[in-house]
Amino acid sequence: MEIILKEDVVNLGYKDDIVKVKDGYGRNYLIPQGKAVIATESAKKVLAEAQRQRAHKIEKLKNDAQEMAAKLAAVEGLTIAAKASENGKIFGSVTNVQVAEALEKQGLTVDRKSIVMEPVKELGAAKAVVKLYKEIHAEVAFTVVAEEE
Repeated sequence: MEIILKEDVVNLGYKDDIVKVKDGYGRNYLIPQGKAVIATESAKKVLAEAQRQRAHKIEKLKNDAQEMAAKLAAVEGLTIAAKASENGKIFGSVTNVQVAEALEKQGLTVDRKSIVMEPVKELGAAKAVVKLYKEIHAEVAFTVVAEEE
């Protein structure tokens, strides 16, 4: 079944993408949740017209995302303090929330939901990927250090 996504769906596609999914997934989840509509010919024509009208807005979003990616790539010395044991294991973990807060302290506002990373459970260097726009991603390197008591 072909559907048009109304919003970004993780591991499937971005808003206004036309994707093929299994019938049950489309009819029982995506469409009732308001995340997609069936891709009929008329729906495709409406989508094409809307994209044509939004082309300049999309271009601005891409430019803003590329500027933010350049700023994030230039970030150096990003450290996150966490409580840790003497052998370097962290009590709990460092997640995207802490990375977003650390970036905020450096003057870069990033939505925590756009930061993709595995939870860090040890002291040392780590990386996170920030998804800024469909194909625009920035990699942020940070260091996890032991919190001073």
